[in-house]
Amino acid sequence: MAESPGNSRGVPRGPLMSPGFWLHHAALEWRATLERNLRPLGLTPTQFNLLASAGWLSREGELPTQQQVADMSGSDRMMASKVIRGLEERELLVRRPDPADARVLRIELTPAGRELASKGVRTAVDTDAQLFGDDGDLLREHLKPIAAHRLPD
Repeated sequence: MAESPGNSRGVPRGPLMSPGFWLHHAALEWRATLERNLRPLGLTPTQFNLLASAGWLSREGELPTQQQVADMSGSDRMMASKVIRGLEERELLVRRPDPADARVLRIELTPAGRELASKGVRTAVDTDAQLFGDDGDLLREHLKPIAAHRLPD
């Protein structure tokens, strides 16, 4: 027997009462919309997140490691390596061995990569405004402490 969305008084129950249920479906919609909006730039959300993360982290001065870029973007190491290799083949970034440890790769965006990352960031900002409107700042403040458990120190 299927669970009804509400009881006899119409009060929601089950998954409709779970913030996680709504967060999951909101995240799916955000990702699908971002994917559509990035398509004209020739980027997937994963490619964009890695490219933008590399650009953001490089602002700190030292070129970020491939692992730092993966961590910042929320990608696992193997997926990040594969996608970053593809971005390198497109000449959007360069991977260089770290002078202190040849096993560590440092990521540097090319001028074309910086330009595309910048366009992608504008697209992501526009997508956020499209989906979240004036509630974006409030939503961000609610999500930050939850997401902070996953972000690198």
